[in-house]
Amino acid sequence: MCELLGFTSAKKTDIRDWLRRFYAHSVQNPHGWGLMYEADGQREIVKEAVSAAESLFLDDLIESMPPQKTTLAHIRFATVGSIQERNCHPFTASDDSGREWTLIHNGTIFNGKHNHRYAAEQTGDTDSERFFLYLIDTVNEQLAKSVPTERARFECINHFIAENAPRNKLNLMIWDGDLLYVHKNLINTLCFKRLDDGIIFATKPLDDGVWVPFPMAQVIAYKHGQEVYRGDRHKGAFVPTLEYITAMDAMHI
Repeated sequence: MCELLGFTSAKKTDIRDWLRRFYAHSVQNPHGWGLMYEADGQREIVKEAVSAAESLFLDDLIESMPPQKTTLAHIRFATVGSIQERNCHPFTASDDSGREWTLIHNGTIFNGKHNHRYAAEQTGDTDSERFFLYLIDTVNEQLAKSVPTERARFECINHFIAENAPRNKLNLMIWDGDLLYVHKNLINTLCFKRLDDGIIFATKPLDDGVWVPFPMAQVIAYKHGQEVYRGDRHKGAFVPTLEYITAMDAMHI
């Protein structure tokens, strides 16, 4: 199972130790790693199709990383798509207004019209990238009608995730430059810990402190380390079938 990490804070914070602990899990997720961080006021995306433990520059990158306000990180266990850099997360793209969006995803898209619609458009061959392209088109459809407020932007993403959650495993985090959207729909697969100046989210606890399970089947948006919007609980909780469990066991997930 892929693993996710997200961080949001009002204050620039040194999160290098958290990243080191997170990437140590790459032994079980050896098919790639990715990182979104800020440097000199710009969003940077770095990823490789190798285990984080085998990367020749990840350690140096983390060591030199300045304090952050928002960060996304991903380690990949390939279930859909080949082992290539273009299939590693995060995925990032700009909407028609110029706003940049970045997504990390842990799960599988079993049901959705984007599965075939975006196959020719994507650069890789993952279901996660197709889902992301579908999200960007959905945002652009809203932009064609009007320039949304922050609240309307949240409602658009909340509706999109709730509509696509049934029969799909959608543990994900999305950053739009202002809001960090967080969602899970499989039990025991995402938790969070409150820090002095922010919140860190992770698929699995990264230390022995108090980690709180993230709410099921509910989109929550954060800004500067604080919750700002919360969607209603939807009915799209993912319940694994026997075939799914058997397949995951076979891959030692």
